[in-house]
Amino acid sequence: MWAKNQRAAARKTAENAARRAAGETGVPYAGELSQGRLEALADVDPGWCPTWEIGWQRCYRLTLAHVKASGALPAGAGELIMQGEDLGVWIAAQRAGWDKLMPAQRWLLESVGIEPAAEGEMPAAGAPRSQNARWAASLTAARQFHAREGHLLVPRKHLETIIVGEEADSGREEVVKLGAWLDNARRRAAKLSPQRHAELDQLGMRW
Repeated sequence: MWAKNQRAAARKTAENAARRAAGETGVPYAGELSQGRLEALADVDPGWCPTWEIGWQRCYRLTLAHVKASGALPAGAGELIMQGEDLGVWIAAQRAGWDKLMPAQRWLLESVGIEPAAEGEMPAAGAPRSQNARWAASLTAARQFHAREGHLLVPRKHLETIIVGEEADSGREEVVKLGAWLDNARRRAAKLSPQRHAELDQLGMRW
Protein backbone atom coordinates (compact mmCIF):
# COMPACT_ATOMS: atom_id res chain seq x y z
CA MET A 1 0.00 0.00 0.00
CA TRP A 2 2.85 2.41 0.82
CA ALA A 3 4.52 1.83 -2.55
CA LYS A 4 1.19 2.29 -4.35
CA ASN A 5 0.61 5.60 -2.56
CA GLN A 6 4.12 6.78 -3.41
CA ARG A 7 3.60 5.97 -7.10
CA ALA A 8 0.28 7.81 -7.11
CA ALA A 9 1.93 10.84 -5.50
CA ALA A 10 4.78 10.73 -8.02
CA ARG A 11 2.35 10.67 -10.94
CA LYS A 12 0.41 13.56 -9.42
CA THR A 13 3.67 15.48 -9.02
CA ALA A 14 4.53 14.95 -12.69
CA GLU A 15 1.02 15.87 -13.87
CA ASN A 16 0.99 19.06 -11.81
CA ALA A 17 4.45 20.01 -13.06
CA ALA A 18 3.23 19.64 -16.63
CA ARG A 19 0.20 21.80 -15.89
CA ARG A 20 2.40 24.52 -14.42
CA ALA A 21 4.79 24.32 -17.37
CA ALA A 22 1.79 24.81 -19.67
CA GLY A 23 1.04 28.09 -17.89
CA GLU A 24 -1.76 26.98 -15.58
CA THR A 25 -1.85 28.93 -12.34
CA GLY A 26 -3.16 28.02 -8.92
CA VAL A 27 -2.13 24.37 -9.13
CA PRO A 28 -1.82 23.16 -5.50
CA TYR A 29 1.30 21.43 -4.22
CA ALA A 30 -0.59 19.31 -1.67
CA GLY A 31 0.09 15.62 -2.01
CA GLU A 32 3.18 16.02 -4.20
CA LEU A 33 6.59 14.49 -3.55
CA SER A 34 9.63 16.70 -3.19
CA GLN A 35 12.37 16.52 -5.80
CA GLY A 36 14.70 15.09 -3.17
CA ARG A 37 12.19 12.33 -2.38
CA LEU A 38 11.78 11.48 -6.06
CA GLU A 39 15.53 11.29 -6.56
CA ALA A 40 15.98 9.10 -3.46
CA LEU A 41 13.36 6.62 -4.68
CA ALA A 42 14.86 6.59 -8.18
CA ASP A 43 18.29 5.85 -6.70
CA VAL A 44 16.86 2.75 -5.03
CA ASP A 45 14.97 1.57 -8.15
CA PRO A 46 14.87 3.63 -11.37
CA GLY A 47 11.77 1.71 -12.47
CA TRP A 48 9.81 2.13 -9.24
CA CYS A 49 7.22 4.41 -10.90
CA PRO A 50 7.27 3.80 -14.65
CA THR A 51 5.96 6.54 -16.91
CA TRP A 52 6.18 4.38 -20.02
CA GLU A 53 3.39 2.19 -21.37
CA ILE A 54 2.42 -0.97 -19.52
CA GLY A 55 3.33 -3.26 -22.42
CA TRP A 56 6.99 -2.25 -22.11
CA GLN A 57 6.96 -2.94 -18.38
CA ARG A 58 5.31 -6.32 -18.97
CA CYS A 59 8.02 -7.44 -21.39
CA TYR A 60 10.74 -6.19 -19.06
CA ARG A 61 9.28 -8.11 -16.13
CA LEU A 62 9.05 -11.28 -18.23
CA THR A 63 12.67 -10.84 -19.30
CA LEU A 64 13.75 -10.18 -15.72
CA ALA A 65 11.99 -13.32 -14.48
CA HIS A 66 13.65 -15.37 -17.23
CA VAL A 67 17.12 -14.03 -16.41
CA LYS A 68 16.60 -14.56 -12.67
CA ALA A 69 15.74 -18.19 -13.45
CA SER A 70 19.21 -18.47 -15.07
CA GLY A 71 17.80 -18.25 -18.58
CA ALA A 72 19.85 -16.89 -21.46
CA LEU A 73 18.70 -13.87 -23.43
CA PRO A 74 17.22 -14.87 -26.80
CA ALA A 75 19.41 -14.27 -29.85
CA GLY A 76 16.56 -13.89 -32.31
CA ALA A 77 12.84 -13.84 -33.00
CA GLY A 78 10.84 -16.88 -31.97
CA GLU A 79 13.49 -18.22 -29.58
CA LEU A 80 11.77 -17.19 -26.36
CA ILE A 81 8.03 -16.58 -26.15
CA MET A 82 6.57 -16.04 -22.69
CA GLN A 83 2.87 -15.44 -22.14
CA GLY A 84 2.48 -14.62 -25.84
CA GLU A 85 5.35 -12.11 -25.91
CA ASP A 86 8.27 -12.74 -28.27
CA LEU A 87 11.06 -11.44 -26.06
CA GLY A 88 13.62 -11.79 -28.83
CA VAL A 89 11.61 -9.31 -30.91
CA TRP A 90 11.15 -7.01 -27.94
CA ILE A 91 14.83 -7.04 -26.96
CA ALA A 92 15.94 -6.32 -30.53
CA ALA A 93 13.54 -3.38 -30.68
CA GLN A 94 14.95 -1.96 -27.45
CA ARG A 95 18.53 -2.29 -28.69
CA ALA A 96 17.69 -0.64 -32.01
CA GLY A 97 15.73 2.19 -30.40
CA TRP A 98 18.10 2.75 -27.47
CA ASP A 99 18.43 6.50 -28.04
CA LYS A 100 14.65 6.94 -27.71
CA LEU A 101 14.45 5.22 -24.33
CA MET A 102 14.34 7.03 -21.00
CA PRO A 103 17.45 6.80 -18.78
CA ALA A 104 15.56 4.62 -16.31
CA GLN A 105 14.56 2.22 -19.09
CA ARG A 106 18.17 1.93 -20.24
CA TRP A 107 19.27 1.24 -16.67
CA LEU A 108 16.68 -1.52 -16.31
CA LEU A 109 17.71 -3.12 -19.60
CA GLU A 110 21.41 -2.99 -18.71
CA SER A 111 20.62 -4.61 -15.36
CA VAL A 112 19.48 -7.77 -17.19
CA GLY A 113 22.33 -7.73 -19.72
CA ILE A 114 20.70 -5.92 -22.63
CA GLU A 115 22.91 -3.37 -24.39
CA PRO A 116 22.36 -0.93 -27.29
CA ALA A 117 22.85 -2.18 -30.82
CA ALA A 118 26.39 -1.77 -32.08
CA GLU A 119 27.03 0.78 -34.79
CA GLY A 120 26.83 -0.76 -38.24
CA GLU A 121 24.69 -3.77 -37.37
CA MET A 122 23.15 -5.04 -40.59
CA PRO A 123 19.85 -6.84 -41.31
CA ALA A 124 19.93 -10.62 -41.33
CA ALA A 125 17.48 -13.27 -42.38
CA GLY A 126 15.30 -14.72 -39.64
CA ALA A 127 13.84 -18.16 -39.09
CA PRO A 128 10.15 -18.92 -39.67
CA ARG A 129 8.06 -17.87 -36.69
CA SER A 130 5.06 -19.31 -34.91
CA GLN A 131 1.65 -17.68 -34.93
CA ASN A 132 2.41 -16.29 -31.48
CA ALA A 133 5.66 -14.81 -32.75
CA ARG A 134 3.91 -13.19 -35.72
CA TRP A 135 1.33 -11.72 -33.37
CA ALA A 136 4.14 -10.45 -31.12
CA ALA A 137 5.86 -8.76 -34.06
CA SER A 138 2.65 -7.04 -35.14
CA LEU A 139 1.94 -6.02 -31.55
CA THR A 140 5.45 -4.59 -31.31
CA ALA A 141 4.67 -2.50 -34.39
CA ALA A 142 1.42 -1.32 -32.80
CA ARG A 143 3.19 -0.38 -29.58
CA GLN A 144 5.91 1.42 -31.51
CA PHE A 145 3.32 3.42 -33.45
CA HIS A 146 1.38 4.20 -30.26
CA ALA A 147 4.53 5.31 -28.41
CA ARG A 148 5.43 7.64 -31.27
CA GLU A 149 1.99 9.01 -32.20
CA GLY A 150 0.12 8.72 -28.91
CA HIS A 151 -2.83 6.85 -30.43
CA LEU A 152 -3.71 3.78 -32.48
CA LEU A 153 -5.70 5.41 -35.28
CA VAL A 154 -3.64 3.78 -38.02
CA PRO A 155 -4.49 4.30 -41.70
CA ARG A 156 -5.49 1.10 -43.51
CA LYS A 157 -2.42 1.12 -45.76
CA HIS A 158 0.12 2.16 -43.13
CA LEU A 159 3.37 0.19 -42.96
CA GLU A 160 5.47 0.15 -39.77
CA THR A 161 9.13 -0.91 -39.78
CA ILE A 162 10.43 -2.72 -36.68
CA ILE A 163 13.52 -4.65 -35.67
CA VAL A 164 12.40 -8.26 -35.24
CA GLY A 165 15.51 -10.02 -34.03
CA GLU A 166 19.23 -10.44 -34.07
CA GLU A 167 21.63 -13.18 -34.99
CA ALA A 168 25.34 -13.04 -34.17
CA ASP A 169 26.22 -9.36 -34.62
CA SER A 170 23.38 -8.37 -36.91
CA GLY A 171 19.71 -7.41 -36.73
CA ARG A 172 16.80 -7.68 -39.13
CA GLU A 173 14.17 -5.15 -40.09
CA GLU A 174 10.63 -6.16 -40.93
CA VAL A 175 7.86 -4.09 -42.47
CA VAL A 176 4.54 -4.80 -40.77
CA LYS A 177 1.26 -4.03 -42.54
CA LEU A 178 0.01 -2.48 -39.33
CA GLY A 179 -3.18 -0.89 -40.64
CA ALA A 180 -4.32 -4.11 -42.28
CA TRP A 181 -3.41 -6.15 -39.19
CA LEU A 182 -5.46 -3.91 -36.92
CA ASP A 183 -8.45 -4.04 -39.28
CA ASN A 184 -8.19 -7.81 -39.28
CA ALA A 185 -8.01 -7.86 -35.49
CA ARG A 186 -11.21 -5.80 -35.31
CA ARG A 187 -13.01 -8.23 -37.62
CA ARG A 188 -11.81 -11.16 -35.51
CA ALA A 189 -12.37 -9.47 -32.14
CA ALA A 190 -14.80 -12.15 -30.96
CA LYS A 191 -12.24 -14.87 -31.69
CA LEU A 192 -9.26 -13.21 -29.99
CA SER A 193 -8.07 -14.58 -26.67
CA PRO A 194 -8.74 -12.37 -23.62
CA GLN A 195 -5.00 -11.71 -23.37
CA ARG A 196 -4.67 -10.50 -26.96
CA HIS A 197 -7.81 -8.42 -26.64
CA ALA A 198 -6.37 -6.83 -23.48
CA GLU A 199 -3.02 -6.14 -25.16
CA LEU A 200 -4.78 -4.00 -27.78
CA ASP A 201 -7.11 -2.44 -25.21
CA GLN A 202 -4.01 -1.18 -23.39
CA LEU A 203 -3.10 0.78 -26.52
CA GLY A 204 -6.56 2.38 -26.79
CA MET A 205 -7.77 0.12 -29.59
CA ARG A 206 -11.09 1.24 -31.04
CA TRP A 207 -13.09 -1.87 -31.78
